[in-house]
Amino acid sequence: MDVPFEEGMLSPSAADMRPEPPNSLDLNGGHPQRIKLTAPNINLSLDQSEGSILSDDNLDSPDEIDINVDELDTPDEADSFEYTGHEDPTANKDSGQESESIPEYTAEEEREDNRLWRTVVIGEQEQRIDMKVIEPYRRVISHGGYYGDGLNAIIVFAACFLPDSSRADYHYVMENLFLYVISTLELMVAEDYMIVYLNGATPRRKMPGLGWMKKCYQMIDRRLRKNLKSFIIVHPSWFIRTILAVTRPFISSKFSSKIKYVNSLSELSGLIPMDCIHIPESIIKYDEERSYKRSVRTSCLYNDPELSSMEKDIDMKLKEKP
Repeated sequence: MDVPFEEGMLSPSAADMRPEPPNSLDLNGGHPQRIKLTAPNINLSLDQSEGSILSDDNLDSPDEIDINVDELDTPDEADSFEYTGHEDPTANKDSGQESESIPEYTAEEEREDNRLWRTVVIGEQEQRIDMKVIEPYRRVISHGGYYGDGLNAIIVFAACFLPDSSRADYHYVMENLFLYVISTLELMVAEDYMIVYLNGATPRRKMPGLGWMKKCYQMIDRRLRKNLKSFIIVHPSWFIRTILAVTRPFISSKFSSKIKYVNSLSELSGLIPMDCIHIPESIIKYDEERSYKRSVRTSCLYNDPELSSMEKDIDMKLKEKP
């Protein structure tokens, strides 16, 4: 049975004259001219009329339909993969030198990085502390043992370990140090406690500012404020006395009554046990120098024949005041 040719199909004469189809792909970069074939008209009706896809003519195998492989539409250069045949080993070597490989992040480095940050909850808010930046200043707060009966803690705050205000990142350091001090205080205190503030051997540039001290007081939990029984300031300077005088309107009268001034370490030892309190060497040296100057001044005062007994009595009364 002869199959009629539809419009757009190749004629037998053209089929006889077509070239032999290639038996391999052209890998040399040649791209023959592309020719698009026009699709034949197809009747999409479901009956078996002539020209329908269900007709007997279309159901037969199209053995006599010839298609030129060379004239098929093939992907262009943008859609095809380029194959060079052989890879140049020097190219990979050069590209490896240009781009540096990403260093591997080991499990040990990951654990170390996690230790550099501490997450704490202060005032019902989660805070993160940069532990690396405050590492040199962590000695500013320490546990000094207990006093009396029970777990009455002694918290020692050494101002000499505070950062220098000349640092470029001073405010960032103090912000993280503030969070560290508050969070550590909450961990150390179980019941009643006292704070021993070591102010000696601290230059003015290391003194905490008024805003920082006020913020510390405001951020202290109500439980810590209530359980604080005494705030002892050792070697008080005029600067500390001035700050406390300025902040008095912002603090309660109960807190003000807990503040005590101590002029020497020997005087401090008469108030609390000193067995577990770590005193920095700079403060011990400072206390010795102050004690020596005081003794020399007292000796000169009593050996001066021009001083009257009334002046000596006044000086003794002033020394007895806290």
